[in-house]
Amino acid sequence: MQRFPHWIVLAALALVALAAVAFALTAGSVDIGVGAVARALLWPADDADGAVVRELRLPRAMAAFAVGALLALAGTIMQVLLRNPLADPYVLGLSGGAACGALTALLAGAVAMVTPAAFAGALVSTLLVFGLARGKGAWAPTRLLLTGVVVATGWGALIMLILTTAPEGVLVVALFFARDATLLARGDTTAASLGVPVRGTTLALHALAAFATAVAVTLAGSVGFVGLVVPHAVRLVIGNDQRWLMPAAAVAGGALLTLADTVARTLIAPAQLPVGVLTAIVGVPLFLWLLRRSDR
Repeated sequence: MQRFPHWIVLAALALVALAAVAFALTAGSVDIGVGAVARALLWPADDADGAVVRELRLPRAMAAFAVGALLALAGTIMQVLLRNPLADPYVLGLSGGAACGALTALLAGAVAMVTPAAFAGALVSTLLVFGLARGKGAWAPTRLLLTGVVVATGWGALIMLILTTAPEGVLVVALFFARDATLLARGDTTAASLGVPVRGTTLALHALAAFATAVAVTLAGSVGFVGLVVPHAVRLVIGNDQRWLMPAAAVAGGALLTLADTVARTLIAPAQLPVGVLTAIVGVPLFLWLLRRSDR
């Protein structure tokens, strides 16, 4: 597939993201024109349209964009660490650990601790997978992947148990590791020969992926396929240089989830579809295509 200059891809994705946010602010059960949206944002007034834009649609659009960006960034990191284009943020049980941590904090009544607890749960999941997958020598990506699937299944069962018995700035940090991550994708030996501290960088990237996934799960719950398909699709266009791939995937993931969330709340308004339904509709056939392409 033809690859375009990095800055052109990033600029195009930024325009798509702006269009997605604009669509989210104008579309809904009450149609609000672009002019009314501009007035609501630039010259706030006590009118109904302004209240809908500022208090309802803008916070939701920003949250959707943030969740999509975090999941895409986490997916990009996981695909580097596992050297597998079909890896996603859920592959090592990160989302399951984050969800368990957040649910535990909620059940304990510590609402202010939900985000830290989610991060702690995701980090525990990462450490657990690394501990169980440790064999003789270095961690093998295949062994990590299989162990992660088992741990993720365990977290899912624990979440079901909790729900049954219960009562009714990351991208900037990730860019510091972008150069090392690009070299790490070529293999531990190559990266080490070029001066990359392999073990420290690997653990730092896992922690970043855990944090990004934890924040996303805290904001929106588990949303599938964004972290899987977005990084891979962007990589086909922009290449594997993580200095460009990470921000491009984050912008693309944010735009995709903003669009999906807008369609989910407008398609059968006033009723709302779960946003995961729409991401699955897009993600399932794309995943099968990626799998078939990988086989070839």
